[in-house]
Amino acid sequence: MITVVVAPIEFDGTEVELRGDAYHHLFRVRRLQAGESLRVVDGEGRARRGVVARVDGARAVIAFGAGEPANEPARRVELWVAPPKPDRVAWMVEKATEAGVTAIRFVATGRTVREGRSPGAAMLARWHRVALAAVEQCGRARMPDIDGLAPLAARLAAATASARRVVVLDAAGARGAAPLLGAPGEPAELAILVGPEGGWTEAERAEFAASGLPLASLGERALRVETAAVVAAGIALSTGLARADSR
Repeated sequence: MITVVVAPIEFDGTEVELRGDAYHHLFRVRRLQAGESLRVVDGEGRARRGVVARVDGARAVIAFGAGEPANEPARRVELWVAPPKPDRVAWMVEKATEAGVTAIRFVATGRTVREGRSPGAAMLARWHRVALAAVEQCGRARMPDIDGLAPLAARLAAATASARRVVVLDAAGARGAAPLLGAPGEPAELAILVGPEGGWTEAERAEFAASGLPLASLGERALRVETAAVVAAGIALSTGLARADSR
């Protein structure tokens, strides 16, 4: 079923009006007609059935029906990533959104800073549009948060404050899925820390060791940053495939 994202404030009424890009895509490209059904989501985890009530020359009205399953994983997984090249970030955002991650947060590492890869507002807005299209493509109900660059130390401090579990991807880590799947009694929220193309510095590895963070390896092959991020997220989310209820 076709999914469309609307603003949360529009979600609580009895109907919503679509104009602009959303109208063009659904009623000019996809050629939806009056009476057809679709999913309407608010980007914050809620979903409802909608029916096309009216279609005019430049707008359409969707009447809301009953709640729908959110199609969200039960587990909350974030990607903390040293950003690769912008075109590769777009691919990562698309695939990670479809996989079900809750957030994609960029991390400034020693090698990231030297390469000068700090996404600006225009780039973040572009990636937000990529994520929105991916939400509509896969039928989930939540838009992932996409944050700009923050120092590694700040990200780790935030994890400590929130009691979020952090796993570091590193070739020297434990092989297999266990570090990413976790164990009973560990925090349900997980952040997967993905380093830059050149790998972690020795100082960063020492910081991970001092903080007691587990290392996880995805195998012998050298994966690109965006590939490693998506593969690791898929493994971590494989234990949380049950759909959350619509709220």
